[in-house]
Amino acid sequence: MKEDFIKYQAQTTPHPLALEVSHAQGSYITTTDGKQHLDFVAGVSACSLGHSHPRVVTAIQEQASKYLHVMVYGEYVQKPAVELTKLLSTHLPGSLNKTYLVNSGTEAIEGALKLARRATGRTEIIAARNAYHGNTMGSLSLMDYEERVQPFRPLIGDIAFIDFNSENDLHKITTKTAAVVLETIQGGAGFIMPANDYLQKVKQRCEDVGALLILDEIQPGFGRTGKLFGFENFDVVPDIVALGKGMGGGLPVGAFSASEELMDLLMDNPKLGHITTFGGNPLIAAAALATLREITETNLMEETIKKEKLFRKNLQHPFIQEIRGRGLMLALILESAEIADKLILEAKERQLILFWLLFEKRAVRLTPPLTISEEEILKGCGIIVDILREIEKDKKEC
Repeated sequence: MKEDFIKYQAQTTPHPLALEVSHAQGSYITTTDGKQHLDFVAGVSACSLGHSHPRVVTAIQEQASKYLHVMVYGEYVQKPAVELTKLLSTHLPGSLNKTYLVNSGTEAIEGALKLARRATGRTEIIAARNAYHGNTMGSLSLMDYEERVQPFRPLIGDIAFIDFNSENDLHKITTKTAAVVLETIQGGAGFIMPANDYLQKVKQRCEDVGALLILDEIQPGFGRTGKLFGFENFDVVPDIVALGKGMGGGLPVGAFSASEELMDLLMDNPKLGHITTFGGNPLIAAAALATLREITETNLMEETIKKEKLFRKNLQHPFIQEIRGRGLMLALILESAEIADKLILEAKERQLILFWLLFEKRAVRLTPPLTISEEEILKGCGIIVDILREIEKDKKEC
């Protein structure tokens, strides 16, 4: 199967990890050789409730027996999508009371950019350096990492960049700016947290000049930071929020939410201002609804902060310079990229799944399912520390 994977399925890197998956349950992925791999990545923050969560599986099965796709988005009344958007509105701030369902996080960003330009009549979009918002042309245009964007130019125009957490750059947000797009917590850059009320200050500057604030909650959202949405930790409310990843319980989904006044602008002038065939798909919406109910009806978010403390307590080694992030969105910042690579690859051999971040090469991702147990956390931390000790020993012997 691995040979066919390489031959027939388009690849994203020359050296994929290529685990051959048999099945997955809870915090474990079982490969075709029968080995169980403890998952500290959760599909890159996507599997909020772990693998094959019973509530999500039941919702999928029940919806599959009724109907699947019946019409393009926005034309027919379909109960799963209606209930999902209604429940979202009860958990989002009152000014974010209408949601457009799409297929992925990057599509949510695309819709948010279009809405901002439509609402303000302006064209300039400001993003942060070292940001990651997706890989479609609009989302890619928000990335200033030249090595990644240069082969695909020209991208969309009128994009400017500021440094995340830099108050000195706030003056660059002007009356020409349609929107500022920021990750609530910068992911690919190394799980950088906003500091010194930075997001509040950006929001105030946007209000002063009539620009909109778009927050990318695709990774921090749905309980991963101990709150349902990451921005709740920083006392700020965006004008538009982009959602995805953990929203679907393991199925592909995205959404962007704004006020009814803003969102209704996509209905007219022009009609079909944003359109998608499969957005709001009933099967996906049913899974997302079950996921949202499970997260909000249990103590998973409260436990997320306790589990963060357990990680921090049990990941002590001189090679670990810092543990960044919040809740179960954590990154080990190691002494070097070489050590990070060795840790991830050796952990794979010991049946612990770790992964890299996009820009910060010294980082190792720790984004397990919110449902991970304390026993599983201790088991994985033990493997990590053992590997780091062995790397340290090898370095001393050399």
